[in-house]
Amino acid sequence: MLENFPLDQLSRIVAALALVFLAAIISRWQKLDLEKDILTASVRAFIQLIAIGYALTLIFAIDNPPAILFLLTVMTLIAGYTSGKRGRGVPHSGRVALMSISFGAALTLGLLVALGVFKFSAQQIIPIAGMVIGNSMNVCSLVMGRVRDEVNGRAPEIEAALALGATGRQASHPYLRAALHAGMTPIVDSTKTVGLIQLPGAMTGMILAGASPLEAVQLQIIVMYMLIGAAAFTGLAAVWLTYRQFFTANQQLVLPSL
Repeated sequence: MLENFPLDQLSRIVAALALVFLAAIISRWQKLDLEKDILTASVRAFIQLIAIGYALTLIFAIDNPPAILFLLTVMTLIAGYTSGKRGRGVPHSGRVALMSISFGAALTLGLLVALGVFKFSAQQIIPIAGMVIGNSMNVCSLVMGRVRDEVNGRAPEIEAALALGATGRQASHPYLRAALHAGMTPIVDSTKTVGLIQLPGAMTGMILAGASPLEAVQLQIIVMYMLIGAAAFTGLAAVWLTYRQFFTANQQLVLPSL
């Protein structure tokens, strides 16, 4: 599997592995009991990234739209499953997560292609889709969890509003807004400080690959803008779909089971 992997790259990976062992040693020293998780995560990351590297090499060579769509579908399904697990306590959390992430990712990528920002080619769309889908997954998880907690914690206020004739949407609106705010805040804060506190992954990768800083900056600006859009689209979908799980057709509140 690694016969075509450059020897100098392997030596750099092995050298970087020292940081993982140091982290495991610190965990053992401080009795955090994370050593097994750290080592397992590191091995999994190595295997998964090498595997996806070979898979992408094959897909880039084919550059076939059905192959691209297939990989995007697999990525979205995995993201939906992962986010659904994090949204435990939300009825039909897996379905809600999959639909929200699919909506946010499809709309974001569709607009990027339609506006001519990126071409629908494997080499451009797949890496961008990975960032969009990953960001959408995180936003969806945050929103679902916050809506669940808000509905559970604010049940008396919501039920009082329902008793006065409000709809489920009207009764829960302030708490849904808070959930959407919480889901979008991380990417907004990251965009505010980009270039001041951190040099993000896309920019850093291009610079390490030999691109000029200005070329890297141009791509990073596009990336930050698209992630804000994906967060907004996914967050809106997640809020709307999640809150509906807690109200019946007769506008009765159904508390989540935690």
